[in-house]
Amino acid sequence: MCGEFGSMPVLGEPAPDFEALTTAGMVKLSDFKGKWLVLFSHPADFTPVCTTEFIAFSQIAEELKSLNVQLMGLSIDSVHSHLAWIRNIKEKMGVDIPFPIIADLDMKVAKKYGMIHPGQSSTAAIRAVFFIDDKGILRAMIYYPLTAGRYMPEIIRLVKSLQTTDKYGVATPANWQPGDKVVVPAPKNKEEMDKRLSEGYECKDWYLCFKKL
Repeated sequence: MCGEFGSMPVLGEPAPDFEALTTAGMVKLSDFKGKWLVLFSHPADFTPVCTTEFIAFSQIAEELKSLNVQLMGLSIDSVHSHLAWIRNIKEKMGVDIPFPIIADLDMKVAKKYGMIHPGQSSTAAIRAVFFIDDKGILRAMIYYPLTAGRYMPEIIRLVKSLQTTDKYGVATPANWQPGDKVVVPAPKNKEEMDKRLSEGYECKDWYLCFKKL
């Protein structure tokens, strides 16, 4: 993706900087240094799948907060539209939206983050989720089409995986859940390979060893 619709951000590099108007006033990416940020885009306010997602995101906001994560939404709508939609969700569904939503009418943030996919729509952001760590580094991205709502437990699981791998210098295997065994990094030389077989790990072979944290 490049040109008029922006470029794709790159994992492991600083997340694209932005300053934007939100339902909580002006925010800059640098405001979140020291915190993790989960930034997600949605196609449009007052649409059915997006409404179910906002209710679902609201339900995980407290758990994310306990993990030092700020949640923030974005769509190519005005602040007035966002505020009216938030009020509608509160009145009709009884749910408070506890996180800010970027009003990206000029598509500046959407283009920086590669949220505009013309095969889906040239005027609406796809459903993307960006995981930015407490140092401002982009650590993970998940993209969904307009027709598929997101699965919130995977968003929480991925945050916990990233934070676990940072803290312990390990990796997490397929289908990992907090409390499961983790993967010990593969050995880099023969000495490490020989040593690890006596370190009490659960090894399937010399390159695949698990341990409990």
